[in-house]
Formats: sequence, C-alpha cells, structure tokens
Amino acid sequence: MHVVVVGCGRVGAGLAGAIEAHGHTVAVVDRRSKAFARLPDTFSGHTVVGVGFDRDRLRAAGIEEAGAVAAVTSGDNSNILIARVARETFDIPRVVARIYDPRRAAIYERLGIPTIATVQWTTERVLQRVLPERPTVEWIDASAKVVLVERNVPPAWAGRRVLDLDVDGAARIVAVTRLGVARMPTHELLLQDGDTVHVALGGDDIDAFDERLSAPPTSGSHP
Repeated sequence: MHVVVVGCGRVGAGLAGAIEAHGHTVAVVDRRSKAFARLPDTFSGHTVVGVGFDRDRLRAAGIEEAGAVAAVTSGDNSNILIARVARETFDIPRVVARIYDPRRAAIYERLGIPTIATVQWTTERVLQRVLPERPTVEWIDASAKVVLVERNVPPAWAGRRVLDLDVDGAARIVAVTRLGVARMPTHELLLQDGDTVHVALGGDDIDAFDERLSAPPTSGSHP
C-alpha cells in the first residue's frame, strides 16, 4: 500500500519510517525542505515540498494511488483540511488527522473524520500507566457510536453466565480474559472473580453499563 504522510515533524518522520519498515511505500509532504532531515537515514520514500492541502502537491506525492493519508502537521485547521481533501476529492479510504484541541476532535469524529487528539491521547495513555485500575475506553469507531471497553468483573457477578451481562442493542460481551488467556464467550461460560470482560457498547451506554456491573445481579438467568 502507498501512504501519504503530510507533516514531517517528529511524529510524521517517525510514522513514515515505521510505515516503510512494514513494507509499504511512503511519500512525505512538508512545506519546509529542512524538515526532511528528521526522516530516518534508511528512508527511501518520496519527499515533496509544499503545502499539504495543495492538490497538485498531493498528486506529486502519489495520492491518486494511495490507500491511506495521515495529516500530522502542527496545525489543526491544516490537518482537517488535508483530511477532507483526501477523503472528498481523492476518495482515500483510510484518513486520519492529528488534532491538538480535543473539542474539535470530538466534532470531527462525529462527522466521520477519524482524529487523534494529541492532548487527550497523551493524557489517556499516562492515566492508563499510573491508574491501571481506572476504567478506560480501548477503541472507538469513527462515528463515535460504538466503543470497546475492558472491565474487571466484581465478586458479586462470579458464578453468573458471561452472557447475562449482555444488553440487547446496548452491550455485548465479545471476549473474557482469565488468568491472562482470552476466550470467546459461550452460553455455558460462567464469570469468575478476577475475570476481565471486553465489551462492545453504544457510545452513550458506558455509564449505564458501569452502573449495571457495579450493582449486585438480580435473580434469574438474565438480570
């Protein structure tokens, strides 16, 4: 696959090197030729000097043959414009934009433009390291309608069926990790204290599921 990376700062240079190391071709666009000095010495891809949302510069970078575009310049507005041009003009299937303002990131995610909110991402990763017991969101789709979370099973749910945690249209247990080994849920699989469940949820249903998990289960096979 050919990938166009727009922005050759530390993130863009590292990204370009990593993509090439995985066997893909890469073109890097930056408005300053000096920026390409950040690329790894082994980089053999194409470099293009110019503004990242200029269609001619993108064509020179091979965007018409590209399968993905990453907009990682230092400006939110530029990155969003690059992402929109890639998606709407060149019909690129995989587009991601780096966004510094998490409020803007949330808006563009809802418009279907995948973003990486730098401050939010960094904060989340640091919190995962210093507060490993804290509930986290592991994955979110581009429309922010579905998320994947991990949750530890409280003792009160031990002995209940894994699938008793499912809520039609709102929550689905997709895997259970026990003693470091993940498995797919079955109708017979019972929860144990210390299990971790991996749950697909509606984007607005996280709090409701956490409340459900923290409350003692009611009697019956499906609370």
